[in-house]
Amino acid sequence: MTAEEAVPRTEKVRGRRHTLYFLEQADRQRAVFLDTEADMTRVLAHRAAARAEGRRYAYVSYVLHALGRTLAVYPRANAVMAPGWPGRLRAPRITVFGGVTAKLALDRRLDGERRVLSALLPRLEQAGLDEIQERLERYRATDLDGLPEFAGVRALGRAPAPLGRLAFGRALRDPRRREQVFGTVSVSSLGNGVVDGFHSVGGTAVTVNLGRVLERPVVREGRVVVAPVLRLGLAFDHRVIDGALAAEVLGALKQNVEDFDEHGGSEARQPHEGARADRPADPDQRTAGAMAAAQR
Repeated sequence: MTAEEAVPRTEKVRGRRHTLYFLEQADRQRAVFLDTEADMTRVLAHRAAARAEGRRYAYVSYVLHALGRTLAVYPRANAVMAPGWPGRLRAPRITVFGGVTAKLALDRRLDGERRVLSALLPRLEQAGLDEIQERLERYRATDLDGLPEFAGVRALGRAPAPLGRLAFGRALRDPRRREQVFGTVSVSSLGNGVVDGFHSVGGTAVTVNLGRVLERPVVREGRVVVAPVLRLGLAFDHRVIDGALAAEVLGALKQNVEDFDEHGGSEARQPHEGARADRPADPDQRTAGAMAAAQR
């Protein structure tokens, strides 16, 4: 190493500005972390059968499929803290979304630079496994530079920092635009590496985190057997929901993943009476429709 190389240098951050602006906003959350393990036996059986027919599914596709159906039954967890609070004169409010849009974190290259990008998957409460996988394949393309949904990321990198922060904050303040830009639930996966489990906060009431699938000893009918197990984490914003509801959501998600039907469906778990009482008194009609569809 030369003397010139050893001198620290300061560089402007451009490609990651959208991440830094997001973290400034996410720092307001009051995150609590839960985790569990999901038995992936049925999922692996379905993947193997599909692969024999020439179809491939990612683990995250199964979790997304189960997550949409879970949040259709627990709409209070499909929410964010409404903008403008805390404040001296503003009463605390939450925004409950009518449909489930997952914001999936991606580690990809854009304009030749490695970045964390967000893929949005709308209408997740209605989407089938094939549709979810097709959407993911779009973001697995080697060249993301031409995709229009990442134009905003480029613009934030080019804009002066004060304007970038202003534009980012304005998008967060509009509930309709927020759903279209930041989703209603966040999902992140590090399952392709050596990470067993992790926790991140995605700016929504609930963030789901996937670790890797490993064979582990489990007890079935009093016997210890080896099964493929997924580490499944959930971070929740305590300002929006409480721990009991968050634990129910994680439990329902785990059950929906484990009970995946090899014919393409998973039964949405019903909340107990206390959770039902937590629903909005006059829920959005789209949410009511999604709940009815999930229960059929």
